[in-house]
Amino acid sequence: MRIRLVQMEVAPGRPAENTRRILEHVAAARRDGIALAAFSEMVIPGYLLGDEWERPAFLRDCETCGERVREASAGLTVVFGNVGIDWHKRNEDGRARKYDALFVAEDGRFIGPEGSPYPFAIKTLMPNYREFDDSRHFYDLRKLAFELGRDVRQLLAPVVTRCGRLGAVLCEDGWDGDYALSPLRILAEKGVDLFVNASCSPFTLNKNHKRNRVFAAAAKALGRPLCYVNNTGIQNNGKTVFTFDGSSCVYDGEGGQVEGPAAFTEGVLDVTIPPGGGRFGRPVTLHDDDTAMTARALLYGMERFMKACGVQRVVVGASGGIDSALVAALYARLLPAGDLVLVNMPSRYNSATTVNLARELAANLGCGYAEIPIEDSVRLTRSQIDGLTVTWAGGATRRLELGEALLENVQARDRSGRVLAAVAAAVGGVFTCNANKAEMTVGYTTLYGDLGGYLAAIADLWKGDVYAVARHVNREIHGRDVIPEGSFRVVPSAELSPAQAVDEGKGDPLVYPYHDCLFRSWVEAWNRATPEDNLEWYMAGTLETRLGYAGSVGDLFAGPEAFIADLERWWTQYQGLGVAKRIQAPPVLAVKRRAFGFDHREAQMGPRYTERYQVLRRQALKTP
Repeated sequence: MRIRLVQMEVAPGRPAENTRRILEHVAAARRDGIALAAFSEMVIPGYLLGDEWERPAFLRDCETCGERVREASAGLTVVFGNVGIDWHKRNEDGRARKYDALFVAEDGRFIGPEGSPYPFAIKTLMPNYREFDDSRHFYDLRKLAFELGRDVRQLLAPVVTRCGRLGAVLCEDGWDGDYALSPLRILAEKGVDLFVNASCSPFTLNKNHKRNRVFAAAAKALGRPLCYVNNTGIQNNGKTVFTFDGSSCVYDGEGGQVEGPAAFTEGVLDVTIPPGGGRFGRPVTLHDDDTAMTARALLYGMERFMKACGVQRVVVGASGGIDSALVAALYARLLPAGDLVLVNMPSRYNSATTVNLARELAANLGCGYAEIPIEDSVRLTRSQIDGLTVTWAGGATRRLELGEALLENVQARDRSGRVLAAVAAAVGGVFTCNANKAEMTVGYTTLYGDLGGYLAAIADLWKGDVYAVARHVNREIHGRDVIPEGSFRVVPSAELSPAQAVDEGKGDPLVYPYHDCLFRSWVEAWNRATPEDNLEWYMAGTLETRLGYAGSVGDLFAGPEAFIADLERWWTQYQGLGVAKRIQAPPVLAVKRRAFGFDHREAQMGPRYTERYQVLRRQALKTP
């Protein structure tokens, strides 16, 4: 049996556009003598659509498009994902019943699982972690079984086609390790010949390592070939932009693998499944994603997001530091030099070193460059606010003062909210947010200032990641040192006060090699840490191992007092004003676990410390 997996870029919210391309692939499969063509989950509507699912007109559009695919299925079997709708029943929100469904069309008709009340297979396991929120919109097979008074195992059944008995499952149905039942195992017991797992699975660093391990083991344990088909493109939930890498493949019945098109690339995988479905693939090679894959995901997401937003020109605030240099170097691969503009905005605190680095970067990239000093505008703001008398009804007054700390934020806001926004408007483009993940974690950014921009492209990279990706961009993407070596060596600094003089080695208060690791334990760990955990590890002498920090904490902090002061400073920022800043930040391009935005859901509750932390704190400081 010749099968084809179609790794297609899905345009979210555009069913007609996706269907047109599906029909082209179906016609090509028929010409090529393919017996079964499989597409990804929700290939017609897209998957991460926010509350677009609440619009009946959109649902009708999806339904009509699905019928067009059914009509085109003469002479072959077509497996594709779409929303399944029962207009006569209701979801628990009172709206029309919707299912995340996998349709099997053959010779102009839909074929449902044996004994199913619907002509489509229904997703059994609904992910409700990270960015996923499936049960908000969709009814799963377990709920349907309960409603019908049946065991869900009765409704999990093969789809009988001319290509054999198919185990039609959707994405999470294959990731069943944390669930009370295994759809794959139940289907295998009912005599499935071939599994088709249609997925709409966002890219995350090292996800494919785990998927290859889990799916290859499942195919081997069940003794059945398993087709994994995933889409490419980008989709978002408003606050977080996700890339889809595809990585479609087939696992044989002995756990071998036939790899499909390259990641982040459209294409098809044709495989001939031999009788019995034994060994026909190669042994699975497990490997972690490297810096090259990180850079590839960033470039792919940035390019697709520009296209989705209609962006043709980009302005980058170039400080001379590594963050803005990386952002500029990435956009330089995606835009003609005439559509990229770098702007350096020095104040009295900026060194000639960083200004020269910004100039050198622009010259290396061959893009537009301008210097716009902000000293005069900052002086004007200070003259208007400093000493201003505010009067209340009844005669009460207050004299305002802009101290040095407040002037730091005035400078940052002047650069982004005034200069970059105006330059972007003048060139007919947008300006970027250059914040990294460490800065976003603790709000070491200025609200309405350097936190502004249309996309936070590197806000899912820790500072150490920024350096690594920047080295890769120089070496492998541009093939030369477009990012000056000085940007790697200069101390990270906002250059907003005399205390941040880079030529004197004065910079940010963050010790990035250590704080990257500390903040990662709060944000990315599956069982996320709190200061209680961190302090306990510190007292036990295991903090470095637990955090994965290569240095010695003893070299950073003289003792418990200094360690605790630093810990509480940043935790208070993380749970305090940092939350408000993240809520108002631009969308973050996700590349790893727990990107800020809807992937890292949080409420504004203020900083909080557990009772046990207070006990540990007293023990560490030897206070009553």
